[in-house]
Amino acid sequence: MPTKSKTPAPIYPGQTASEAFATILQHNLDYMLQWEQTAHSWEDIEGVHQVRVSLRRVRSAITLFRPAIPKNVTKTWRKELQWVSGQLGLARDLDVFIDEGLSAIEGKFPFKGEKKLMTLARAHREKAYKEQVCAMLESERYAHFKNDFMNWALERGWEKDELEEKERHNQQMGLVQFARNLLDKQERVVLKAGSRIDRKSPEQMHRLRIECKKLRYAADFFQPLFNGVSEFVGSLKGIQDILGVMNDVSIMHQLLEVLLEDTSDHELLEYAGALVGWRTCQFYYLMNGFDVCWDEFTEATHPWWKKSALRET
Repeated sequence: MPTKSKTPAPIYPGQTASEAFATILQHNLDYMLQWEQTAHSWEDIEGVHQVRVSLRRVRSAITLFRPAIPKNVTKTWRKELQWVSGQLGLARDLDVFIDEGLSAIEGKFPFKGEKKLMTLARAHREKAYKEQVCAMLESERYAHFKNDFMNWALERGWEKDELEEKERHNQQMGLVQFARNLLDKQERVVLKAGSRIDRKSPEQMHRLRIECKKLRYAADFFQPLFNGVSEFVGSLKGIQDILGVMNDVSIMHQLLEVLLEDTSDHELLEYAGALVGWRTCQFYYLMNGFDVCWDEFTEATHPWWKKSALRET
C-alpha cells in the first residue's frame, strides 16, 4: 500500500518560478501514480481520495502560477485534469457519505431506513467505481494524458510557448520573490471575499471556501522556503472546517437526490431527512464561531516577509 504523505514538493530558494512549478507538478504526479492501482477499488477508499488530492494540488498550482504560466498555455491540461477529477467525483462523494457519514452515525437516529439507505448507497458506489473510476483509469485518454502531461512537466514545455515579456520575466523570477508576491495576492483575494460576507449567501460562502483552499495550497507549496508557514496555515483551519461542513451538506443533498430519485419508501425518505437535518444543524452550530475564526486568520503573522524565516538554500 502506498504511504500517505503531506510532504510538500522539494522546492528551494535558488530555483526560478518556472523550475519550482515543474518540481511541484512532478512531485504530485508521482504521488498520484503511487495511488493509481489502489483507486480501482473501494476496498481502500484512500485510493480515489489521494489521487483526487494530487489532482487538486496540480490544478491549484496551475491556477496560482498563472502570472508566469498563462491560461492559454495550460488550457488543454486544465480540460484533461477536470475530466479526470470529474470521473472520480461521484465515487469519492459516496465513499465519504458511506464511511464518514452513514457509518459514523450508525444506530444513533430513532428512525428506520438506515440499512436500506446503506445498501442503496453501496450499490451506487459499486456502479460509480466500475463505470466511471475504473473505466477512466483503464482508458486510452487517461494513458495519453499521463504520458503527455508528465513529459510537459519534465521538459518545462511552457517555456517554449510564445509569451508576453512580463510572463517570461515572471517565469525566470527568483522563487522567493515570486512566492511572496503570490501569497500576498491570494491573501488579499481571501480578505476581499470574506470581509462583510453575506453568510446567508451560498454563492459568497462557496467563493470564500474556494479562495481559502487556494491560499492553503499556496502556503503548502512554499512551506519549504519559509519557517512558520505551518502556523499560518493553522490560522485558516477554523474557517476551512466551517466551510467544509457547509460543502458536505450541499453534496449530501445532491447525493440523496440521486439515491432517492426513484423511491417512495417512507422509511428511506424519513431517515434521509433526519440525516440532512443533523448535518445542517452541525453547520449552523459551527457558524457561531465564524467571527473568532476569521479574526484568528486576519491577525496571523505572514512568515514569508520575515528575513529570519527564510530557510537556507
